[in-house]
Amino acid sequence: MEAEQVPDVLTEIHRWRRSLSELPPAKTEEEAIDRITALEELNSASAAAQARETLSFDMLRRNREAEDGVPSKKQGRGLGAEVALARKVSRSRGDGLLKFSRTLLLDLPETYGAMKAGDISEEKARVVAKESDWLPREKKHELDEQMAARLPEVGVRRLANETRALAQELDQRAAVEHLERRVEERAVSVRPAPGNMAYLTALLPMPQAVAAFANLKKSAQSILATGESEGRAEGQIAADLLVERLTGQESATAVPTEIHLIMQASSLLEPGEEPAWFPGVGPIPAQTARDFVTEDQAAVFVRRLYTRPEDGQLVRMDSRRREFSGLLRRMVVIRDDVCRSPWCEAPIKHADHADSFANGGETGWNNSSGLCAACNYAKELAGWGHKATPDGLEVVTPTGHHYRSRTKPISRPDPRQGHDEDAAEATSGHPSDTGPPGETEDTDSVGTDAGSGSTGSDPPRTVLIPWRFRPREKSTVEVAGTTIGVEIFDADNTPLSPVEAALHAGISKHLGRRG
Repeated sequence: MEAEQVPDVLTEIHRWRRSLSELPPAKTEEEAIDRITALEELNSASAAAQARETLSFDMLRRNREAEDGVPSKKQGRGLGAEVALARKVSRSRGDGLLKFSRTLLLDLPETYGAMKAGDISEEKARVVAKESDWLPREKKHELDEQMAARLPEVGVRRLANETRALAQELDQRAAVEHLERRVEERAVSVRPAPGNMAYLTALLPMPQAVAAFANLKKSAQSILATGESEGRAEGQIAADLLVERLTGQESATAVPTEIHLIMQASSLLEPGEEPAWFPGVGPIPAQTARDFVTEDQAAVFVRRLYTRPEDGQLVRMDSRRREFSGLLRRMVVIRDDVCRSPWCEAPIKHADHADSFANGGETGWNNSSGLCAACNYAKELAGWGHKATPDGLEVVTPTGHHYRSRTKPISRPDPRQGHDEDAAEATSGHPSDTGPPGETEDTDSVGTDAGSGSTGSDPPRTVLIPWRFRPREKSTVEVAGTTIGVEIFDADNTPLSPVEAALHAGISKHLGRRG
């Protein structure tokens, strides 16, 4: 650790940043390569400095909490979340950066020195830390010394293999125990991939993973050999078999589970171009979404959500319950898409009270946030605070720093809905919808009686259409010759204003004349 204080260090860092951003391009090929090399070395030195400052932050916080009488087991809670916000990354990434900084400076001084000098990249330093993190500290020091000469000489993959081999040689017993612990970490995850695809990943013990893959490959080869491939390659058949075996369905294209898909009415019922959206996953082209709805063999239902005309945000809904549940929870998850904390983007696990229920916070739309479990727990630590509105979230950390995220509207105003025409036909003489649905009308279990081919046993897939007005009805629609059940519900728990009532009556009349 270096204790020397650099005067006005933040001013200097900001000056370097401005100088680099305003640097004119190189004039020769040789100069360009030299700059690339120098900047790479600067990246390494900068990453080493960040690691050092992260450890300093860790030690300063723990020392202050010790002076304040905080028990040692409770010291340092939430540090990873603060590091994540400072570096504009996810909470899990922040925890990893904090752990990496401790390991690098306390256990791998040679690796830290090489990174600080610009001899190796941060990626290489991470590999050494990752492949040796299960070793006792004294063994880490020994590994660090033996690997020092190899660090600048080999690539990342070879460095990982050599570090792993040396670590296992230094402590075979710890290596076996480490592998046994890893079995407990087996899990399955999904993440988006380019081209409207996704990676379904299973972390399994090696024998099980090899056996599963070999079985899929053998079965795919058998299908090819019998001429039943229907034009599919071996890899495609294996992928289809995986889906069929995991879900128990006869065809990989029949998805018997509830999947939320958000799209505008003009993109579903007409050839619109506004992309659809899978909450928590990402966008898909409108035509792909239409094909997904009409070609799948599972039940499909359409649910329309009420959004504000001016910005496409979902409207409010409140609850008298202690917890966010039912339709209100679903709306929070759909609105926030992924964890609402700045830069986190982990899957939502908790629908949270920004102002806690214990402190009088309401279970309502204006006081709601979709958060991952880690961010929700960090929020409850001393010195943390969340200030939420439907349009955004502000996070306040123990150091007094403020970080903000804005809520992306669920959709843009639909250009094909004819707002002006409908509004012009609205008159106050028409009866209005006098009662919005209460919480008991949660639509989680609705959808097996609308004539869309559901057997009643499998949950339907759900298409959520942002709807700027308030008609409430159940019906069916035809999409490319496929009958789809439709449920249109009002997501607002407040009475209609006179203007809204008149507008609703005109829209209902207009929709009735068109249908």
